[in-house]
Amino acid sequence: MTPDELLEVFHRRIRLPDADTIPGWKQELDGLVHRSYFEGEGGGGFVETPRGLGDDPDAVIAAQIAFFRERGLEFEWKTYAYDEPADLGERLLAAGFVRADSETLILGEVDAILARPGALPSKVRLRDVEEPADFHRIAVLMDSLWHNGLERIEDRLAAEYRMFPDRLEVTLIEEALKGPDGPALTAAWIRFHPETGFASLWGGGTLPEWRRQGLYSAILVHRAKKAKARGYEFLRVDASEDSRPILQKLGLHAVTTTTPYEWKP
Repeated sequence: MTPDELLEVFHRRIRLPDADTIPGWKQELDGLVHRSYFEGEGGGGFVETPRGLGDDPDAVIAAQIAFFRERGLEFEWKTYAYDEPADLGERLLAAGFVRADSETLILGEVDAILARPGALPSKVRLRDVEEPADFHRIAVLMDSLWHNGLERIEDRLAAEYRMFPDRLEVTLIEEALKGPDGPALTAAWIRFHPETGFASLWGGGTLPEWRRQGLYSAILVHRAKKAKARGYEFLRVDASEDSRPILQKLGLHAVTTTTPYEWKP
């Protein structure tokens, strides 16, 4: 499929039905706004508008701010480069949002990844995780790379895994000799979106000294095999500039960019 065809399928199967909401979060359609959120410790929300913002965009933006302010929740408005109106980002900034780093939306067919080799160095091993201690090791790795704290992985991801094991699988790579006593070298997870044909790939951060040794590619192929085994056709990644060229080299396609805008009460 061409990049344009992939994007059309993604928009129709994922964005319009809001099919990639985090399991367990409240999910609402407020006019043109797709909104999901979680109230409680560590709560927050996400907003998208795949159908545009209508005749009064600023009023729609103000209504969402009021909704989350009333609940004391921070939230992210995720924009895609083709969203309407074309000046949505500027309007969000004017309303008090803070722009975060853009990413590239990467899409592709599972079979494109499975056609590639995924060999690992003999001194490391790849395994799926289940134990709380593994989630802590992954959180330490991600915090060392992105400095976003331990809670998002150690608490939120572990809780999601416990509650929805059929929708999420988590994998790490570690040194074979050190095993659980050593650090996680890289870690990634895959979320399955039933009845869409899409599985989404997350994580993939690798310790700097272990980069360019095939770890990222190996954990990518491993997750593609999982998707194939469950009958999924397509993969989706929100890719940083570090991972984008690797994913394209492996046969996936850059179809557009996404930019999150963050608001805090």
